[in-house]
Amino acid sequence: MLKTMTGLIILIGVIVLSSIFLISFAHETKGDNAMNYKPLSCEEEDVILHKGTERAFSGKYVDYHADGAYRCRRCGAPLFSSAAKFDSRSGWPSFDEALPGAVKEIPDADGIRTEIVCAHCGAHLGHVFYGEGFTKKNTRHCVNSISMDFESAKAEVAAAYFAGGCFWGVEYYFQQQTGVLSAESGYMGGHMNSPSYEDVKTGRTGHAEAVRVAYDPGRVTYEALAKLFFEIHDPAQVNRQGPDMGTQYRSVVFYADEEQKRVAEKLIGQLKEKGLRAVTQVVPAGTFWKAEEYHQDYYFKTGGTPYCHIRIKRFD
Repeated sequence: MLKTMTGLIILIGVIVLSSIFLISFAHETKGDNAMNYKPLSCEEEDVILHKGTERAFSGKYVDYHADGAYRCRRCGAPLFSSAAKFDSRSGWPSFDEALPGAVKEIPDADGIRTEIVCAHCGAHLGHVFYGEGFTKKNTRHCVNSISMDFESAKAEVAAAYFAGGCFWGVEYYFQQQTGVLSAESGYMGGHMNSPSYEDVKTGRTGHAEAVRVAYDPGRVTYEALAKLFFEIHDPAQVNRQGPDMGTQYRSVVFYADEEQKRVAEKLIGQLKEKGLRAVTQVVPAGTFWKAEEYHQDYYFKTGGTPYCHIRIKRFD
């Protein structure tokens, strides 16, 4: 009897410990996934997180007909193909079919409609309606434009390189810019091959903390990116940005071609005309050395915001 009781106690202990482990793992996994979500503006949060609805005919994808895919604004998961889009004249983008497994249907809080959310992250998308007869599939996914990003099927990719203080903050702002496909932190402008952060922070390698921006010129111009760069850091500071001091924090536009050089110099001229003593260097782009993985997507991973970068409107 004692032996049986001892075995039972051991079995219960194993079950309890296993449950604790599984719960802990689930929480950790959830946290890891959440850290990959894109930052949202207040307007985006109102719809995507708090299930609001954007005003009819105000969304950027209502009358949009390019070939490509629509992705979740929050997590980037693919949701709809442009081939499924049709004009319902409802005032919101309409699709008669979602990509397999991309959308989850749940009863709406109003007890009447059916809400649709991203199956990957739960972001609110809109509602689905059946039996209206718009298309042969007899289905209308009515989606808020603000809940989606569009990825062109024939996207041209161009590169831009900027340095303006700690690359965490510069990367953070470019990642939120429409038309930017990716923003990576790294090092440029020095004389050492494959520098590490430990090398660069000494100030002896000649590198600047830089960000490589991959973008679609069909959706955003280089000039728009350059204006953003000049508005998210102080181009009048020499070899520093806020509390970060050293040549690695200097303000630089590394141009990839003569057109980028022309645009950068034009904008610097405009800033000087406004009375801002911009000291931003404009130099040819060299080799971009990608920074260590722990520097990539820093604020997305930590959930913080830049400590020495804030956007200040400088252009009309």
